[in-house]
Amino acid sequence: MDFDLSDDQRLLADSVTRLMADRYGFEARKAFLKQPDGWSTEMWGRYAELGLLGVPFAEEHGGFGGGAVEVMLVMQELGRALALEPYLATVVLGGTAVRLGGSAAQQAAILPAVAEGTLKLAFAHGERDARYDLSDVQTTAKRGNGGWVLDGAKSVVFHGDSADKLVVSARIKGARDDPDGIGLFLVDAGAQGLARRGYTLRDETRAAEVSLTHVAVADGDVLGEAGAAFPVIERVVETGIAAMGAEAVGAMETMQSMTLEYSRTREQFGKPIGSNQVVQHRLSEMLMALEQGRSMAMLATVSVEDADPAERARNISMAKVGYGQSARFVSQQAIQMHGGIGMTEEYAVGHYFRRAMVIEHTFGDTAFHLARLAAQVE
Repeated sequence: MDFDLSDDQRLLADSVTRLMADRYGFEARKAFLKQPDGWSTEMWGRYAELGLLGVPFAEEHGGFGGGAVEVMLVMQELGRALALEPYLATVVLGGTAVRLGGSAAQQAAILPAVAEGTLKLAFAHGERDARYDLSDVQTTAKRGNGGWVLDGAKSVVFHGDSADKLVVSARIKGARDDPDGIGLFLVDAGAQGLARRGYTLRDETRAAEVSLTHVAVADGDVLGEAGAAFPVIERVVETGIAAMGAEAVGAMETMQSMTLEYSRTREQFGKPIGSNQVVQHRLSEMLMALEQGRSMAMLATVSVEDADPAERARNISMAKVGYGQSARFVSQQAIQMHGGIGMTEEYAVGHYFRRAMVIEHTFGDTAFHLARLAAQVE
């Protein structure tokens, strides 16, 4: 398999690298955290100017016409910078839901606005009692008011507090955990009966609890066939897993680089700690884990567009386990070799550690995906 990047892909990666290097230092990130939404609207505008918000969308929708590889390149750079903006929520999750499930009219109305940076999306699917079961949906959608009426609640909706529209899953028919009978609905953030409670996650990114009480949705705001949205939901989550794998690789690269530099400058007993053989061994193990995680993230990226759902799901789970374990190892080693300073708010490595832990537990933790793989070979 050819892993060489095209000229356009190299240009994309270089442009994101320069932007983040110039504008997204650790001190700048602290300032962004203090902004009303917990991230930088100025940087969001710059993402739009560079075309980053339209990377996976067709050119006819104002996009870059890219695919999973291009998203991987962007997410990797955002991971290196520990970026706070709702790129995953809007472009990867919400954008994929509209791109795969939306009609031509819905795509034409929504995707260009996302690419321009004027419309932010959130994927409101997870529920409090569902854990990692994608088919466990208790939010209901019933016919009424000439369209649909939604009732229920969604938990840990990434950047749901600042989204302009939410892509909400709701059950139209069937039992609580039946994959059949689930629909996807576009809901305006200001819709009557919709309430959001925003909060900061442990890694300083934003999420929201969303409640829906008799929220009216028109027929024109149903994504795809009503009641047949589960395959789209699976694809959205798989795309999110691949994107977060790339982000984890960027974070691991930064942690490994920071730890290597610290080992060269931190002195004990009159010499750098990096001169000790045991430290050198641990740094080597970090590098090997990083490269293993990179391979698994690349597996997820090339598997996202696989036409075989079973093979795609298998590879995505393998990748999630692989890069999750690598991220945990690299981040733990980085903290241990930095010592007490690694856990302080003033030092960046602890923030990368927390982001890596959140990534590992998003869309199924290591134990969940190992069990999923084991079930396939029984």
